[in-house]
Amino acid sequence: MPGTTRYNDTDGGLAVSTARDGVLTRGARGLGALVCLLLALLTAGWVIRDLTIAEHAADVWWTWLGEARRPREFTAWATSALDPLLVLGALAVAVAAVRTAVAPSVAAGALVSLAAATALLRLPLVWMLGAGWLQGLDSGLTTRARLTALAQLALALALFVVVALGRRPGGGTGRHPGQRVRGLPAGASSAYGVVHAVSHGPEPARHGRPHRGAARTAGVLLGAAGLAVAGWEIHWQRQLDADVYRKGLLGDASVFRALLEPPVHWQAAALALLALGAAAAVLRRAPWSRPAALTAAALLLVHGATALVFAARTGELGRLGALPLRAQLEAGTAAFLTAAGLIVLYAAARSGVPDAAPGGGGVLAYGSAPGEARPPHAPPPPSRLPPGW
Repeated sequence: MPGTTRYNDTDGGLAVSTARDGVLTRGARGLGALVCLLLALLTAGWVIRDLTIAEHAADVWWTWLGEARRPREFTAWATSALDPLLVLGALAVAVAAVRTAVAPSVAAGALVSLAAATALLRLPLVWMLGAGWLQGLDSGLTTRARLTALAQLALALALFVVVALGRRPGGGTGRHPGQRVRGLPAGASSAYGVVHAVSHGPEPARHGRPHRGAARTAGVLLGAAGLAVAGWEIHWQRQLDADVYRKGLLGDASVFRALLEPPVHWQAAALALLALGAAAAVLRRAPWSRPAALTAAALLLVHGATALVFAARTGELGRLGALPLRAQLEAGTAAFLTAAGLIVLYAAARSGVPDAAPGGGGVLAYGSAPGEARPPHAPPPPSRLPPGW
């Protein structure tokens, strides 16, 4: 069968491999992009709905920033600052999934990161939108919002399944289907085998993983930001009454602000979890860690920037020195989250490690031309080659 065989030679340092790259197939990437578009459309519909019922379009913006503005009709807002971010993120992931220039490992990481963020932020809506304390709202409105949350959870699960099942078996080096190995001659597809020089040094970086400097910067900032958010949650859990904190974590009428907005403490806990998980992945320089870092950084940026804008709107930033220590620390944390999100976005958006340079991996093909020299100790080609070899 066409392919490569594996052979190790400790003297000559040669290896021939039959393992095919484990990459996300073209069909899986297309299906993942379609699911992302559905996620974006579901959320965009609610953003348009809020713009429709608002007396002024700017009311939606200020509501996203935390001001208690009422819609034009006797109803409730549906979206928060997270929703336009989810729309933009889903569209960006859809584009990345179908672009052949994006490494399969990076595309898979983008799909999984979007699915994880969507699942964490939509999960509490399942029980919140069915709670008795929302009976004062239009039942049809809350039913549609709950169906939206359930549909998006199902789509997030579908993304996990697409990534899990849509991979070709093999080791996976990050090459696209049909892409020839760099350093091979144009006729290498008909060769009997591909010989790889066995490196006795460190294993070369996989295609798409972040560079070492960018990984350290993003990992340290994401870890510090995640610990900062988690630290505030520990503080509030100790300061607040257990029942009050539970309402802020699982939802209650006293903390309700929008139909699709998770409770404030749940949102912070999810953000801390995503940031710490992305930090661990990017410090390990996993090939899929860049999209995970981008997702966490975007959420950190929105979380911190909305708090800063709201503080500026209320005048707290102008009299920061006169505020209590806790308020100063909250403003400082918001500023740090905003700055960390911006820096990580820049670091993670940079191109990752490129594919191996021609000849850099010691890749040779043999058997593609009559009388071609065979590498030492490499198995000979068959005496009769099948048609189309």
